[in-house]
Amino acid sequence: MKKKLLREWKKVYEEDLGYIIFELKESLQTPALVILTGPLGAGKTTFCKSFVSDGETLSPTYSVLSETDSILHADFYRIKEVEEIYHLELELYLENKSYFFAEWGEKYINTLSKLLPEGFSTYSMEIEVNENTDKGKAPTRNFYLNEINIYV
Repeated sequence: MKKKLLREWKKVYEEDLGYIIFELKESLQTPALVILTGPLGAGKTTFCKSFVSDGETLSPTYSVLSETDSILHADFYRIKEVEEIYHLELELYLENKSYFFAEWGEKYINTLSKLLPEGFSTYSMEIEVNENTDKGKAPTRNFYLNEINIYV
């Protein structure tokens, strides 16, 4: 697996996510798998909810998958074995999807790449939490968009 940095955004507040999402949509070749990485509480699910912006998107933490018209959002945090990925039947969910966001999916990237329909591009969005130096304000985040080339 080889990563190539495409874009980066520094010191982003939650209210700025709309700008990043606009630029992200211009940067991605769809259909696209976006592996979301970052520590627990970094804002991976918040980012996905902002991307969908329908007000109805649920966190897939307990259900593993959440689906809207053109987006599939997965949270693999509770997945323990790679075989569990195969049982999700992702191929069925990904039909006619433009975006597939996978939280905690980095360790399953080879398996996911085998299950993707033809034509999917693969990316990672790394999210870092900055230390809060401004009292009374929420901490900012750094976002790094990488293109991933997978060698299976």
